[in-house]
Amino acid sequence: MSVPTIQLHPCGPPCSRLVFGAWRLSTWNLSTRELIDLLRASIELGITTVDHADIYGDYSCEEIFGQALRDDRSLRSHLQLVSKCGIKLVSKKRPGHTIKHYDMSRAHILASVDNSLRNLNTDFLDMLLLHRPDPFMDASETADTLASLVQSGKVRHVGVSNFTPSQFDLLQSRLSVPLVTNQIEMSVLKLNTFTDGSLDHLQRLNIAPMAWSPLGGGSLFSGETPQAQRLRTVLTEIGQQHNSASNDVIALAWLMTHPARIVPVLGTGKLARLQAAAEAVKIKLTRDQWFRIWCASTGVNVP
Repeated sequence: MSVPTIQLHPCGPPCSRLVFGAWRLSTWNLSTRELIDLLRASIELGITTVDHADIYGDYSCEEIFGQALRDDRSLRSHLQLVSKCGIKLVSKKRPGHTIKHYDMSRAHILASVDNSLRNLNTDFLDMLLLHRPDPFMDASETADTLASLVQSGKVRHVGVSNFTPSQFDLLQSRLSVPLVTNQIEMSVLKLNTFTDGSLDHLQRLNIAPMAWSPLGGGSLFSGETPQAQRLRTVLTEIGQQHNSASNDVIALAWLMTHPARIVPVLGTGKLARLQAAAEAVKIKLTRDQWFRIWCASTGVNVP
């Protein structure tokens, strides 16, 4: 069974149930040919949505990826490209930036999208996300800019990342097109979104969230905190009940079992890890198993 596709929002867009995350692409040391082969294998698995941001790899990852799309033009039609904008890094590639900050102004969003389209070698983004909430955001200006990008065809859908429910609602109140997702940090190590209203908000709106760092940035496997140790024990025990599934597979299944329809964004450039992640789609944890993992993470039984 290949990884299925879901709708993030009742009005779209389609998104693979697992997302190919390009955050660390610049550190994978893949040749363009190797990246093309990895993307083809990912497509075969059904992992067809790719998550970028303009700042990834110090403004280099989109360009590396775009070279693969230049060399194999058949790839683009099989992929849904997501990118994010709104963070300005201090970088030699951006000499005008004097302090790291956020910018949701019309000028910056439009320039960022044009850069992403050029670097990715594509005519449109399937989805544009605002990377982090900007405390200096003019909601009307930002909303008008996003709507104009959709109208122009440069962007098919828009969403946000790391927004609180109130920040999401403020922007949506000024926006004529729907925000289709909120990409937020979630994992068996990071539970706050389950209790702070973030998932409640998205379930109410029938919007599927995307989860960044769904394996805790690797600390689930290498961390020596009591939390990580408890989780490894319980994940291993539950994995034995699912054909000896590995800890990462069970951790991903834990997210995807939740009724909010959480979409994990993977951060690996290794085909074997993508293949293992695809196995998680087949696993549906029981309520008891889900809560055993919850309690292992918190270190206490529920009240």
